[in-house]
Amino acid sequence: MTIQDVVWRASVGEVGLSADECLKCNVCTTVCPVARVTDLFPGPKYVGPQAQRFRLATTLPPQGPSTPIVSSPDATVDYCSGCGMCTLACPADVKIAEMNSRARASMKAGHRPRLRDWLLGQTDLVGTLGVATAPLANWSLHNRLFRWLVELVVGIHRKAPLPKFARRTLRSRLAADRRAAGGRDVAADAASAEPPPDRAVVLFHGCAANYYEPHVALAAIEVLRRNGYETIVPEQVCCGLPRISNGLYASARGRARTNLGSLADYARRGYRIVGTSTSCTHTLKAEYREMLDLEDDDAQAVAGATWDICEFLLDLHEQGRLDTGFGRLEATLPYHAPCQLRGHGIGLPALDLFALVPGLDAIDLDHDCCGVAGTYGLKKEKYDIAMAVGEPLFRKIREADAPRAACDSETCRWQIELATSTPVKHPIEILAEAYAAAGEPATSR
Repeated sequence: MTIQDVVWRASVGEVGLSADECLKCNVCTTVCPVARVTDLFPGPKYVGPQAQRFRLATTLPPQGPSTPIVSSPDATVDYCSGCGMCTLACPADVKIAEMNSRARASMKAGHRPRLRDWLLGQTDLVGTLGVATAPLANWSLHNRLFRWLVELVVGIHRKAPLPKFARRTLRSRLAADRRAAGGRDVAADAASAEPPPDRAVVLFHGCAANYYEPHVALAAIEVLRRNGYETIVPEQVCCGLPRISNGLYASARGRARTNLGSLADYARRGYRIVGTSTSCTHTLKAEYREMLDLEDDDAQAVAGATWDICEFLLDLHEQGRLDTGFGRLEATLPYHAPCQLRGHGIGLPALDLFALVPGLDAIDLDHDCCGVAGTYGLKKEKYDIAMAVGEPLFRKIREADAPRAACDSETCRWQIELATSTPVKHPIEILAEAYAAAGEPATSR
């Protein structure tokens, strides 16, 4: 291999070059939830490795290394939901979903982002304003006339699942609890005395738990405390995934750098970074590197230290350190493992944990994607596609006729509730209930 080839490969990156490994077997297309329900998306192979060969046409000037010439990708790539099922299924390990995301970003680079795409990426801004005006904001976002106007002007479908804003953010609740407890043992932050890594984890709460579902993070904190772990909650911003999904890579890198600057020191000191959002934790684990090309020491340290909350608890169980004194929950619980969780490659830890709860009959619904795929199903032109992708899952939940279901991803929970009217809980909430049913924790494990 010549030095020109080395330089060229470095500039293109592992994701782009993985197109050369494509076998043209079409396995990715057979598992694609979007191609299954619409002809608007020709399939991940067509817009991924097949189109990539045209995007990465090269010239070889005699005086220097190769220069990638990136042409505009086919606009149909924007119908890729980014669920990642194609990458998981590929027998040749081609980074198909990541390739498609980069193609979308290339298509949008240099152009002013559409208002809707920009707005969907402003999760911290929208969350802050929404919590500050929660009664009015919640009324407006669930008012038919207002939602019709939003669809007309912004392009967010009038029936798309939008959650209610909390009255207070998670961070404000934790700060109030710390003050009420005199700064003791409710949650630590960078300004507080920090317990050692064997007695504490760092919580990456994400936007959903901070602005919409503080109760999910609070349940996680309680379960962690039950197992002898305090929680450190450092400064953080949105993981950047909504911007990545909408092709806004430049601003996503800014978010990533902020989080890496806050988390990397903890990772190096041996703390594990735990999150309740499978999307956020997958972004920290993989997408900062695979999508945003952040390959420095900070990115690698954070990726190696990040755990999904159920993954972390199952690891404790495998070490014999998990408090298994769960109370009895006599219930049938349909469970959907979201596509982002499958992307972690960690199995289905929630189901393994549910098996430890007496009386709980958890049912794996075994469906690839609910359709919403973060912000994908919120968009006017993609809402019907998202609902069609999720319909088999929705049907299974309706047929189960259970009082509630469980799912690890917040946007999936909102999508399922919209489609089925069935309340959907995060697995950590179920585990917290099981602990509560048992009463006081055992004195030893």
